[in-house]
Amino acid sequence: MQDSDFQFIADFLKRESGIIVTKDKVYLLESRLMPVAKQNDLDSMQDLIGKLRVSQVSPIAHQIIEAMTTNETSFFRDTTPFDNLRNVIFPYFIKSRATTRSLRIWSAACSSGQEPYSVIMTILENVPELANWNIEIVATDLSEDILAQAKNGEYSQFEVQRGLPITMLVKYFAQEGEKWKIKDEIKNRIRFQKLNLLQTPYSFGTFDIVLCRNVLIYFDTETKHKILNGVYNSLSKDGVLMLGGAETVLGVTEEFKGLTGHRGIYVRDDTSFETAAAA
Repeated sequence: MQDSDFQFIADFLKRESGIIVTKDKVYLLESRLMPVAKQNDLDSMQDLIGKLRVSQVSPIAHQIIEAMTTNETSFFRDTTPFDNLRNVIFPYFIKSRATTRSLRIWSAACSSGQEPYSVIMTILENVPELANWNIEIVATDLSEDILAQAKNGEYSQFEVQRGLPITMLVKYFAQEGEKWKIKDEIKNRIRFQKLNLLQTPYSFGTFDIVLCRNVLIYFDTETKHKILNGVYNSLSKDGVLMLGGAETVLGVTEEFKGLTGHRGIYVRDDTSFETAAAA
C-alpha cells in the first residue's frame, strides 16, 4: 500500500470513528477491507481507497467503517463490573433515588447487546428492590449492522455459552432452531440507538450510570479526553462511570477520579457519591 493511500484512509478512520491505525497495522487494514473491495467488484486496496477519495459519505465509506469496527463482547464480560453493580452501585442508588424510584443507565459502545442485556439480568436476578422502578437503559454503538443484531437479540450457541449461566439462558431466552433469542421482557427494556462517541455533546440527557468499557483503548489521548468530557457532561453529579479493566482516566482527564477501593469505577471530580455512600 502506498504511503499516501495509507495516510488517507488512516485519517478517514480517525476522523469518522476515532480508530487509530498505525503503519504496522497495514495487514489489519488489508485483511478487513479486501472483502469490502471484492464485495464492490474492486480488485485492490488502491481501487477501494480511490472510491473513498471520490466520496466519504458513500455506501463504501459506511462499509469501511463497519468492517474496521471491533465488536468483541460477551455476556457478563469480565464479571467484576457486574459484581460492582450488584454490591456497590445499585445499593447506593436504591438509597439516593428512593424518592424518585428512577434510574437512567447508558451502555456506550454496546456492540451486539450482551452488555445491556447483562445489566437487565443482573437487576432481575440480584436486585429485586429495583423490580418496580422506572429504569431506562439506552444502548448505543457506531455500527448499524451490530446494532441491528442487538435489537434482534438473537445469538448463536457459541455466543450464549460465553459468560451466560445456563439458568439464565433457560429463563430469559427461547431456542429457535440453532439460535437463542432473548425474550421480549428483556429486549423491550432497552432502547438501542446509533451514536458516534466522537460527536459531542451527547443529546440523551443525564445518566446515573454510564458503562463505557473496552472502547477507549482504541483511541489516542486526545480522543479519549473528548469522549470522557462528553460523558462527564452527561452524568449526574453523583453518577458513576464504569471503564474496562485495562482503561484508566490517569493522564487523560482530571474531571474523573477513581472510587476508592473499587477498580474500574469512576466518579466526577465534584461528586457527591462518596459522601452519600458513606452516610
